[in-house]
Amino acid sequence: MMLEKTTRLNYLFDFYQTLLTPKQKSYMSLYYLDDFSLGEIAEEYNVSRQAVYDNIKRTEAMLEQYEEKLLLFQKFQKRQELLTKLREYMVFTNQNSEIESLLSELEKLD
Repeated sequence: MMLEKTTRLNYLFDFYQTLLTPKQKSYMSLYYLDDFSLGEIAEEYNVSRQAVYDNIKRTEAMLEQYEEKLLLFQKFQKRQELLTKLREYMVFTNQNSEIESLLSELEKLD
């Protein structure tokens, strides 16, 4: 469950990080991407561990709100699912080169 949450938040961070403040970006990057502890981040920024925790929790909630409204991650997941199905279907047709070309174009959109 924790890994699923971490993976989801990493994706949300990828999609919405431009909407975050520099401090929010830094805390989230250190915590989720670089695997820093709350204490290590607090020490780095000379703030309390609680301040880091509160900031991360608020940022997580913001990322979820952005996703609720914009659905970028949901649409990405659906595209990946469709691409997989198309690749599986491709095995059963003789149009492989044309389908492969179209799939490659679709993948470039992400």
